[in-house]
Amino acid sequence: MTFRLYPNKQREQSLRYHRKLHKDLYNAAVYNRFTQYQKFKHSVSYIEQQNSLPAFKKVWTEYKEINSQALQATLKRVDFAFERWFKGLGKRPKFKSIRHYSGWTYPAKTGYSVESNGENGYLNLSKIGRIQMRGKAKYWGQPTTCTIVHRNGKWYASITVDVLEQVLNSKVLPVCAIGIDLGCKSALSITDGENHQQIDAPKFLRNAEHQIKKASKEKRRKQAPNKTKKIKASRRWKRAKNKVSKLVRKVANQRQNWVHQVAAEIVGGNSFVATEKLEVKNMTSKAKKGKRKKQSCGLNKSILDVGFGMLRSTIKYKVEQIGGVFVEVPIKKVKPSQTCPRCGHQNKKTLDVRVHECGVCGYVQDRDIAAAEVMLYWSKGTLPGFGTSLEDDDVLSSTSRTSKKAGSMKQLGRAKRQKSTPTGLDVETSPRAK
Repeated sequence: MTFRLYPNKQREQSLRYHRKLHKDLYNAAVYNRFTQYQKFKHSVSYIEQQNSLPAFKKVWTEYKEINSQALQATLKRVDFAFERWFKGLGKRPKFKSIRHYSGWTYPAKTGYSVESNGENGYLNLSKIGRIQMRGKAKYWGQPTTCTIVHRNGKWYASITVDVLEQVLNSKVLPVCAIGIDLGCKSALSITDGENHQQIDAPKFLRNAEHQIKKASKEKRRKQAPNKTKKIKASRRWKRAKNKVSKLVRKVANQRQNWVHQVAAEIVGGNSFVATEKLEVKNMTSKAKKGKRKKQSCGLNKSILDVGFGMLRSTIKYKVEQIGGVFVEVPIKKVKPSQTCPRCGHQNKKTLDVRVHECGVCGYVQDRDIAAAEVMLYWSKGTLPGFGTSLEDDDVLSSTSRTSKKAGSMKQLGRAKRQKSTPTGLDVETSPRAK
């Protein structure tokens, strides 16, 4: 659950100060890892840096004001960044400026407390104070973690709570099963085998595109900052930049609100959802030079405007929240848009063909609805020509109702408590050096 924070001037100054200290610690930890390996061929682990925190705080006394577990969470964030880099999932970790460092995390129940029943309330942060917060949670329980985020000049608190038992006891699990096909014209084509529904794409970006282009043009006419020439941004440029950011942020908020409303409506009456497994990143990759570059750019913009990835992930986590089943159909194997849901016959169709007409059984249906039917029948194992796909392909479903502890860092286990020689963070190295 995310709540908007409303700090006064004193509290906001403290929030900015804590954010800066966490940013400096992050950069110092990254610098320490690279330096230790380049000079001594020693790979610094999270345990080493975590064990060096007491000696580090003796030199940099300002860090004594910050909760110890919050500092450990910042070091854990560095460890995650290096793990992703080593596995090839992310780029080389970089030093972060204050603009690109959003906030910090309290991974346990220490360092913060919440005065709320799920709607509005107050947040007490150690060494910062009591801050008013506004927002409404769908479910409420025992707070477990708290992340403070600074975004677009505003402060937010993302609080995770343990509500699984309450949700299961208070909610009756729906029994309906549906298939969903995602598209650009009809954002969602939904079917349960008998009833069909299509939800048009809202096109928030397309509707606001003219205003964004106009505001961007005005920004380009102002004096922009240039570090190489040591030119500072003018006040007019900053105002124009804020205007563009406000328009883009409004589009993002509209899309997010729409996605949550649609996902809540879907999950409200269905506990079994089957949809296509899409690689949105590959679908929206930059087009190569050629005749169809302009068409590809337009298609990419339409896909991003609908928010395929956000739609799928939101529906998935809402289905998991009620203990339902979410199935992602492998489209390369099943080919929903080329397969007939009645007989299973496959026939290639180009994108301009919007009606499915089977030449074998004569079944006629809207192309997107037919694709949704194929995914529903395949996931249930009733699609002609295909077996029980859930078991054959070992598709993961969200049926587990076991509670998970998020953000407590208990996965470290006993290794975290081992007191090794503090060869991790260099206590004499200023965290502000980078």
